[in-house]
Amino acid sequence: MHLKQNDATTVFDVTEEDFEAAVVARSQQTPVLVDIGADWCAPCRVLSPLLDRLAGSYGGAFLLANVDADENMRIAGRHKVRGFPTVIAYSRGVEIDRFHSAQTEGFLRKFIDGVIERHGAGE
Repeated sequence: MHLKQNDATTVFDVTEEDFEAAVVARSQQTPVLVDIGADWCAPCRVLSPLLDRLAGSYGGAFLLANVDADENMRIAGRHKVRGFPTVIAYSRGVEIDRFHSAQTEGFLRKFIDGVIERHGAGE
């Protein structure tokens, strides 16, 4: 697993090889958002830095796993991703929610708060 330098404890890159351990297993304790995107995707370049910043501001309440779709097409295929960016929320080993496209900070906070609340409720 390759850790980003901005917040090594909450934001990290994921590949096909470590997806199960980095996302599915870790989501048993802490919800994990999986940001699937590509360098050539303009909406991805808007969304990813905002998610990175929010991950830091939430102080570990959720983890952010970044997936480069061009290098990890099986992850995108397995999740039936139809467009980029796609963000998938994992809690307790399973997908509980997702959204597509760039979103506002207000939308992201509401989405993240909902994921954290559902994880705390045992979902």
